[in-house]
Amino acid sequence: MAVVAATALNLSATDALAEKLKVAGIYTVPIQQKWVGTLHRALTAAKERGEIEYSFSEKVANTDYVRVMREYAESGVNMVVGEAFGISREARKVSDDYPEIAFLMGDPGGPHGENFSVFDNWIHEPCYLMGVVAGTMTKTNKIGMVGGFPIGEVNRLFHAFMAGARSVNPDVEFKVSFIGSWYDPPKAKEFAFAQVESGVDVLYAERAGVVDAAREKGIVAFGNVNDMNKAENGTDVVVASALWHMEPAIDYAIAQVKAGKFAAEDYKEWTMMKAGGASLSPFYEFDGKIPAETRAKVEALAQQIKAGDFVVETNDEEPKSTF
Repeated sequence: MAVVAATALNLSATDALAEKLKVAGIYTVPIQQKWVGTLHRALTAAKERGEIEYSFSEKVANTDYVRVMREYAESGVNMVVGEAFGISREARKVSDDYPEIAFLMGDPGGPHGENFSVFDNWIHEPCYLMGVVAGTMTKTNKIGMVGGFPIGEVNRLFHAFMAGARSVNPDVEFKVSFIGSWYDPPKAKEFAFAQVESGVDVLYAERAGVVDAAREKGIVAFGNVNDMNKAENGTDVVVASALWHMEPAIDYAIAQVKAGKFAAEDYKEWTMMKAGGASLSPFYEFDGKIPAETRAKVEALAQQIKAGDFVVETNDEEPKSTF
């Protein structure tokens, strides 16, 4: 029985809270991929706390995605978490057909109906902070950036990183490349090699594979979404990573479903620094190599961002190379 419709189904609030939610995750790539892995970790944590029953399907092609959504809906789950990029219209139709189920979907559009909430990757704030550090570390004044696709979710991260670097180093230039895939480490590595050949001495590793290139070429890199210093053999290579935490968003959604209050919302605020949805990783072994003035500036900016006193601009337009 779907808890999201507790009132309509005449369940008391106590009954709704007593039920263990059944949650399904539907992912187009393996859970080892860092974007999907962020969702998976948050849901696994809720499962381990005993709050939900959690099942998932990975490597689901867009052509099969709607079918899998409907299969989970018919199986009696209370909430579906996944990604509707590329199938937004079809996913919304499924939510219309199952109004008693909560849908929390990665999607570039807005909320839909009464039960289709959306989220996106809003880690542009720590990306700006990384840019501040990168701008002080480059010796050639050339920074490389390797991403998956030039969509808003990625573009805003690149622009924020570039803005942070320019705020401390107006002379810095950028080489921007997109590999046309969300998970192709060998291809990302080759693109990074090409950028190094063009003179960059700092890399922004939006995709897996870039850190390996940085290591082989003896330069530093900055990570994205997960802690690449620890997760991608980045010791002595990855200065810091812009981290994405889905726990605040997932936990809020679970609470709303349990209370029978789940509604169509934009979860943007839950994936930003103020709510704990984004953060800058530690500098690890680079801590002593970064000037104290730069570290103090980054910390002050982080506090200002959390307090709402400093706003990092969001720019979803495709970034271009400047050299």
